[in-house]
Order: sequence, then structure tokens, then C-alpha cells
Amino acid sequence: MKLGAFSISLSVKDIALSKAFYEKLGFTKFGGDEDQKWLILKNGETLMGLFEGMFPKNMLTFNPGWDLDGQNLDDYDDVREIQKSLQAKGLALDSEAEGDNGPASIVLTDPDGNPILIDQHR
Repeated sequence: MKLGAFSISLSVKDIALSKAFYEKLGFTKFGGDEDQKWLILKNGETLMGLFEGMFPKNMLTFNPGWDLDGQNLDDYDDVREIQKSLQAKGLALDSEAEGDNGPASIVLTDPDGNPILIDQHR
């Protein structure tokens, strides 16, 4: 199963304060919009999303169809294929992908309560 680019998505209280903190650790803005309260930061091959008021807790994020630079991959597993595979293995999903193709996402929770977002943008 090809899950795509991995990042951690942090639920932050103050996007500007969090951005300034992580910039001191060597992260730079890679994407997002601070005015919309979300940013993607990068340090080498490490990706991190900062989201103010969008998620109740931190989560693991995978982006099928993207590499670590946000470039489209030709060979990837569509999120709906991933969904079917996970369900066939007996995993319950908190939310399911809709439609036959294009952008979609699924969410599941690991045994320790950590949410996992599989978010396809293409």
C-alpha cells in the first residue's frame, strides 16, 4: 500500500507563535496561508502542518499521489483503493472517501487514539 508523503499535523493554539517557534528549529514555510490559519513547514525531508482551530488533536497525515516536495507521483494508490484495502483487513474508518476519483480523504484511529488522515489532493 502506497500512502504517499508523510507529515505530522499539529493542532496549534496560535499559528504565528507556533510558526516562529518552529522556524527557530530550522523549519521554513513550504505552503499554506497563515491568514487562513494553516501552514506547511519543511526542514530537509521533514514535513509538518500547523493548523489553528481545524482539528481537535494532533494527527499523522499521509498524502497519496504526492512526494515530499508536493509534486505529483505517476504511480500511487488512490485513497479509495487504500480505503478498500484497510476495510478488507478489518479496520474501522472514522470517515470514508466519497466519489470515484479525484480529491478525497479518509480518517482512522490507531489503538492508542491517534488519528490518521489519508488525504489525497488530486
